[in-house]
Amino acid sequence: MLGSMTAAEFNVARAWQPDRRSPRRWVFSYLVRQWPMLVGIVVGALGNAAGAAIMQSQIGAAFGEIARPDFSLAVVTQCALIIIGSQIGRGVLQFIRNFSADFAGQRLERDMRDELYASLLGKSMSFHDRQRIGDVLARASNDVRELNLMMSPGVNIVLGSGGFLIMPLLATPQIHPQLIAVPLAFLAAYFWLVRDYLTRLAPATDQVRASFGRLNTALSESIEGIETVKATAQEVRETRRFEATLADWIAATVKQGYTESRFLPLLLYGLAHAFGLWHSLSLFAAGQIDIGAVVAYNAMLTLFQFPTFASQFAYSQLASGFASARRILALINDDAGTFAQLKVAGGDGHAAPIRGEVAFRNVTFGYEGGRPALRDVSFTIKAGQTVAIVGQTGSGKTSIIKLLNRIYDVNDGEVLIDGVDVREWNLGALRRQISIIEQDIFLYSRDVAGNIAFGAPDADQEQVEAAARAAQADGFIHGFKDGYQTLVGERGVTLSGGQRQRIAIARAFLTDPHILILDDATSAIDSATEDEIQRAILRAAQGRTTFLITHRLSQIRWADVILVMRGGALEATGTHAELLERSPSYRAIFARQE
Repeated sequence: MLGSMTAAEFNVARAWQPDRRSPRRWVFSYLVRQWPMLVGIVVGALGNAAGAAIMQSQIGAAFGEIARPDFSLAVVTQCALIIIGSQIGRGVLQFIRNFSADFAGQRLERDMRDELYASLLGKSMSFHDRQRIGDVLARASNDVRELNLMMSPGVNIVLGSGGFLIMPLLATPQIHPQLIAVPLAFLAAYFWLVRDYLTRLAPATDQVRASFGRLNTALSESIEGIETVKATAQEVRETRRFEATLADWIAATVKQGYTESRFLPLLLYGLAHAFGLWHSLSLFAAGQIDIGAVVAYNAMLTLFQFPTFASQFAYSQLASGFASARRILALINDDAGTFAQLKVAGGDGHAAPIRGEVAFRNVTFGYEGGRPALRDVSFTIKAGQTVAIVGQTGSGKTSIIKLLNRIYDVNDGEVLIDGVDVREWNLGALRRQISIIEQDIFLYSRDVAGNIAFGAPDADQEQVEAAARAAQADGFIHGFKDGYQTLVGERGVTLSGGQRQRIAIARAFLTDPHILILDDATSAIDSATEDEIQRAILRAAQGRTTFLITHRLSQIRWADVILVMRGGALEATGTHAELLERSPSYRAIFARQE
């Protein structure tokens, strides 16, 4: 089943594709494209650590010189100048490192958010049917933000601390070969402990991200359904439900904090200092090094302090980032098999003006996880005909129209438009020529004109107003203080049901579709207005194929063809007069209406 656009259509403008085989590969494929920033981070990290090592060694040299009975002030001054120069350079390199990491993090967040958004728009409706909106929003907002934080400060600190781990290994043998023993032992134990720490931290961060998604879902559902909550006086119950999900998130966060508290390199750092001090003093007592070397060596061991303390936070941020990457990539990769099976990709496929001939050939279709909504349905509609689809609730009426523009794909059989299987059509060319007005009207948080022009963004104000007049919406729109510039609340909550439907009808008229579909589109309109809109629809239906899903006899009567649906099967086809004679189901529907 396919959504509003294939993945290939979104990717056609992008010459490069990320590696989605695993979260690490996915993140790395983005980062490697920012190699200048990565070079800046690495150079800045090594330069910062080298500047710190130079300062420690010069402090030791100064102490060694002062300990001499005939010390030279010039040597001490030289040490001080070297320290000043190294710290100025260190500051510049640290700025480069921090800037590069932050820039890379912002780019990473932007690009991944863009990929996720495009992917969500291209998913099939079956994918969206099974998703919890709150959890999707959590992944698209909070989880993507975690990828930015993973880069800066996460990766920034990890690479920065790497330089501080390397410098003692390079510097201590120059003081005395034996003094490399403690740094080597520290590093071996440090990497083993960090590996164990990350292994324990990964499931904890996964649980935190998942529980946050559930928390966001509970909040989203309560706010979206606030009218139902208030109407049924369920505020207390919903508050308790939210508190339960909040408690789960807090428990997961506390569990992560407990794992982070068991960061044993903190103990390792203290032990390294103790053994290092003992070792250096032993060599001093044996006359193998002077007091300046002792100071320089122990000062060099303090370089381990930054990676030990800062890495606890940095590795936690790294684990959270990869947990978020797993959640985001799961959304992107979900439904990918659907796109791989498509015959049409990007700008390929049939693209021509639609005449309006529609044929269903032995179509069977079912929503994911449910019984078939349509079973072996076949019919043919000539171009320009008006078709009424009638039947009881759940008989498959709406499923028919959702197959026409490939909101869903058939399980078996074919849906043909102008003799071409809809799966062979270019989706953009197909959907631009089909307009659907449904019962559940969705309006956006923008002005009235913007809502009418949603399907035709290049339309000018005169065209928008002409479409509104045809839909009998111009009168009430001018009654608003700001007219066509009046802002509409989300989902059109500031408008009445009839006003929403007339704006939706105006939207359809503006696109000038070759196939017009009205799914009970006048259900919320009063009789007087309905008569006016029906005349407008009659005018709009001239020369184009029109499908009507309706229970109103006034609309059913003037249809050229009537399809009678029952339990997912097409029971009868014909005109109003023909069906009254030979279809018991149609007569029953008609009798109830009368």
